[in-house]
Amino acid sequence: MSSSPVIIRGTKDGLLVILGEGPWDEILHELMDRLDRTASFFKGARVNLELGEREINEDQLRQVQDLLVSHDIHPSSISANAETTKVAAQGLHLPIADPSRPDGETLRIDRESRRGTLIRRTLRSGQAIQHPGHVVVIGDVNAGAEITAGADVVVFGRLRGVVHAGATGDDDAIVCALDLSPTQLRIGNYIARPPDEHSRGTNKAEIARILDGQIVLERWK
Repeated sequence: MSSSPVIIRGTKDGLLVILGEGPWDEILHELMDRLDRTASFFKGARVNLELGEREINEDQLRQVQDLLVSHDIHPSSISANAETTKVAAQGLHLPIADPSRPDGETLRIDRESRRGTLIRRTLRSGQAIQHPGHVVVIGDVNAGAEITAGADVVVFGRLRGVVHAGATGDDDAIVCALDLSPTQLRIGNYIARPPDEHSRGTNKAEIARILDGQIVLERWK
């Protein structure tokens, strides 16, 4: 899997948006695409924008700010090491984050505090669920239905549709189902398609998670 120049992670304070290396136009395009695909997760969120050693001027930072604001997201702070970027942040009256804050605290995904939603019905073809936290379904998820969750997805039934757990970049998310045979399975920034024989159904409870850089299936005990 190629590394994305844009990383969006959940933290206990809101969202962390990391803009990595690469041509600036590509960074903006990737950020716009990520926001468009999961816009409902981010509305009203507090965002810390992390730029690291990247040097950007005030006009470039304003482009990022305008893009976030257009999705109802307002940067609460900027993390930057480059003086040029710090000056740009000051020009736009954006607070600069405290550099002494431990990285582990900044990047930790506060998964336990995320609110979940419980769906007590079968999701049929054409129906879609989006939720920023955990999603629990008591029923089946038919082929043609979609679930997109910011955290874990648990289905007490057959999962045949498209599922994306950890959609905000949480690679620690899991997908569980009593019969796990999705059309497409995504966890965080990873994607997998089950083999044909698996898609016919195994009639056993399984859990999908990221191990050693790939999605693996295990018995759900």
